[in-house]
Amino acid sequence: MDGLLSEWFRRNERDLPWLKTRDPYAILVSEVMLQQTQVARVVPRYLRWLERWPTVAALAAAETADVLREWQGLGYNRRALNLQRAARAVEAGGWPDDLTSLPGVGGYTAAAVRNFAFGDGVLPRDTNVRRVEERTGHTFGADNAQALMDLGATICLARVPRCSVCPLAERCPASGRRYEPLRKQSPFEGSFRQRRAHALRAILAGAASEDAEAIAALARDGLVRVEAGTVMVPA
Repeated sequence: MDGLLSEWFRRNERDLPWLKTRDPYAILVSEVMLQQTQVARVVPRYLRWLERWPTVAALAAAETADVLREWQGLGYNRRALNLQRAARAVEAGGWPDDLTSLPGVGGYTAAAVRNFAFGDGVLPRDTNVRRVEERTGHTFGADNAQALMDLGATICLARVPRCSVCPLAERCPASGRRYEPLRKQSPFEGSFRQRRAHALRAILAGAASEDAEAIAALARDGLVRVEAGTVMVPA
């Protein structure tokens, strides 16, 4: 199956900017942005981010408030905070052997950076990769990491896979199956997440927020700090 997938990928690879680099910093930025954010939304923000902060050193030296402002609209602002903290750790001590020691970097993200930046033979298993392996019953090699991600994102879809155009269909025991819809995340509109976002946006704009509960939650996540009744963004 690996050969069939590799051949399909050569003809169908998506044109994504982070596939054209081996820079571990750029790859880390892409992986953090892609967590719970759609590819189409990430592409322009990724390019703008790297234009503004092209290196680990540049992001490490940036004002945290500027980093959070730039992140607005991508959601889950703690990702931006941890990304800068990771950059500062790398700037201070280099890329660690154990990438999960960096703030906000879990097992999958560490494996992705190791594979795509450093060429290590480890397969990063995101939702798409796990889905393809589970349905085919095949364990793929690390060289097919991006091919698996592309196949899962465009062909082996969660609910109604496009088996008629899948290069693995003839050998896949799940070919032709349909799946129950996955549980959707609760709506953002009217949620506490929205209140947090509104409060942080106001603070970053230099305005006051009267939502004490949202401010307390932001403070617990390290996105703001409160001193003598004044709410501010950490340096």
